[in-house]
Amino acid sequence: MENLDFLQMRGISKSYDGTQALRGVDFSASLGEVHAIAGENGAGKTTLVKVLAGALQRDAGEILLDGKPVELDTPLRARRLGIRAVYQEFSLVPHLTVTENILMGQMPTGRLKWWVDWPSAHRRAEEILQEIGFTGISVRTPVSHLSVSRQQMVEIAKVVAERPRILILDEPSAVLSQEELKRLFALIQRLKEESTLILYISHRLDEVFEVADRITVLKDGELVGTVHSRETDQGQLIKMMVGRTLGEIYPDRHAQPGEEILSVKGLSQEGSFADISFSLARGEIVGLFGLVGSGRTQLARCIFGAEPFSSGEICLEGKVIRPKSPRDAVKAGIALLTEDRKRDGLVMSCPIRDNVSLATMEQVSRWGFLNRRQQDTQVRSKVQELDIRPPQIGRLVRTLSGGNQQKVALAKWLLSQAKVLILDEPTRGVDVATKVEIYHIIGDLADRGLGILFISSELPEILGMSDRALVMREGRLVGEFTRAEASEEKLLASATGVAQ
Repeated sequence: MENLDFLQMRGISKSYDGTQALRGVDFSASLGEVHAIAGENGAGKTTLVKVLAGALQRDAGEILLDGKPVELDTPLRARRLGIRAVYQEFSLVPHLTVTENILMGQMPTGRLKWWVDWPSAHRRAEEILQEIGFTGISVRTPVSHLSVSRQQMVEIAKVVAERPRILILDEPSAVLSQEELKRLFALIQRLKEESTLILYISHRLDEVFEVADRITVLKDGELVGTVHSRETDQGQLIKMMVGRTLGEIYPDRHAQPGEEILSVKGLSQEGSFADISFSLARGEIVGLFGLVGSGRTQLARCIFGAEPFSSGEICLEGKVIRPKSPRDAVKAGIALLTEDRKRDGLVMSCPIRDNVSLATMEQVSRWGFLNRRQQDTQVRSKVQELDIRPPQIGRLVRTLSGGNQQKVALAKWLLSQAKVLILDEPTRGVDVATKVEIYHIIGDLADRGLGILFISSELPEILGMSDRALVMREGRLVGEFTRAEASEEKLLASATGVAQ
């Protein structure tokens, strides 16, 4: 690789309100390299790249580009030096078109400088999207009318259009489909060949290893080390990040499941799934795997009463139930941790206290009056049990990390005294350390006798967590495997319809 020391960050420190986010971090990277930055939530990854992008001011340390010290005190100054960032939070203007967002500040004009040459602008935006492989997006459409994944593609296109020397991508794949992710990786490869330095942050270790040349690990604001991706593996990287080996990530489960608690027989929903039958025992974790569009989430929502089913029956503890709403399901003893916690699981503008109590307000109310002392006692017990940080129950949920938001959503259902817990992508968007915590919490809940239906797109966690694994394909249940029988190859072959 050329010029290994093109970017040097030396002794970078940064604190927020007395909390040390970075402690004397040294970091270097070269042009023509994809350099991943890994670590759990709160490790300092985003803080480090925001210092580089001029969005945050460092308290100490220096930054050098091509051997020369630079002062990156504003995003504009960083931009002029060729440093651009795509953060998790979009910087698009929703009511403006794709063209206006991509070419903001660079709109072509006619002979009269105040007149925008719209045909040329639309052509240029289309050319940019075509060049980077993000086709199929109408440039005349307001950004607010696009899906979240396409908004992410527009965000990336806007930044790449300026041909930066250093491109920062902070969790760019979180909202992308598998096909869109392939397009992103192809773009990264092209930029790398053009000698762009790409700093890549992601919780998904498989894609980190696929795309990165080197990986730098941060923990608690300090540098742990930098490794070449070809010379390490996920197990070693995880140990650097969280201090545990791969074998310690999943709970060691030997408990025998009890009697049947949930039975689903011939359940169907027109257009989504058909003739689904399975059972779940007390203390058992049943994994449910399937590709996007297999019908997993719709099945979960029907069992929870969030969507109607057209035929079949659901039995809980031997009694037929037909929940017409989530309220009915909760009263019966069924809880659902939803796939999208921000949209369906939490009220982001409310504090931890009210979110944890959402499903159990009746327990702490009398004659329409809320017993705040009783509510606080219940909530604090779950905050302590799940180690939600910070443990301030009056803190707004939107200020928490993704992992702690997920713990709040889980705490809500633990207060409900559920007998069956359906978990739909319970570790999506959380760091490795929090994943480990959630896995062990789920194992403890099963040991207490809950029946758990564990839905995931990640094969390693299906294999690591499940006593049995079910596979759905195109709305049908097509496979069932014991823990001993299950393997990534068998589950994926079943999910794709490829005969082994």
